[in-house]
Amino acid sequence: MTKILAVAGKGGTGKTTLAALAVRSFVRGGRTPVLAIDADPNSNLGESLGVVVDRTIGDTREDFFEQKGSVPAGMSKESYLDMRLNQILIEAIGYDLLVMGRQEGPGCYCFINNILRSYSERLADNYKALVVDNEAGMEHISRRTTYKIDTLWMVTDHSLRGLRAVKRIHELIQSLKLRIESRGVVVNRAPATLDPVFTAELQEIGLPLLGTVPEDSNLGVYDMERRGLFDLPNDSVSVRAVQTLMSPMLS
Repeated sequence: MTKILAVAGKGGTGKTTLAALAVRSFVRGGRTPVLAIDADPNSNLGESLGVVVDRTIGDTREDFFEQKGSVPAGMSKESYLDMRLNQILIEAIGYDLLVMGRQEGPGCYCFINNILRSYSERLADNYKALVVDNEAGMEHISRRTTYKIDTLWMVTDHSLRGLRAVKRIHELIQSLKLRIESRGVVVNRAPATLDPVFTAELQEIGLPLLGTVPEDSNLGVYDMERRGLFDLPNDSVSVRAVQTLMSPMLS
């Protein structure tokens, strides 16, 4: 059965970094193959993983409309789109990456979005693990109604603004009645001791603290060197912290 981890939070809190490290943990833990989905319009999961992204689902969707839905003779629209989508799946060692890209433009996208949902859900069945890097609005998760999310990390940095974004995500999830087995807060770039004001506000939200990830100087170095996070040393503090967070999903 596919293990599904979703990651969400305010921009700038480091959720994409944690999503990439989660992919790494699944791969290094032997739960492969993994499907990584970059569902944030500000797509940079590929950079964090160290792969080049040159096409997205958004590009494919726009191309389809520019061609006015024309398909080769003898193919249905569904078959043609499946073929095009298979072409943008990025294959790496132990995992594949699917990048959603930009949101819908003007006009009706009901047909194409139904195809995209069906494709991504069928695709997920071929993997042992799925990691979804979401935007704060949870747009992609809100559309995935046919199976439950095993774990949702709501990522914040050590700030009240980040924590209040988590609160809004939590309220959105409750209103959407999403099927999520477990959810909680992950504090990224956390100090050794959380500020009492921060912990008091977390308690008011009513979500469990799943764990903290300390500031890791290696991340800045790797970013400047344009290196993927799979190359991080195993003893990096961020790698160790995410490995601990991943323990329930790797057992």
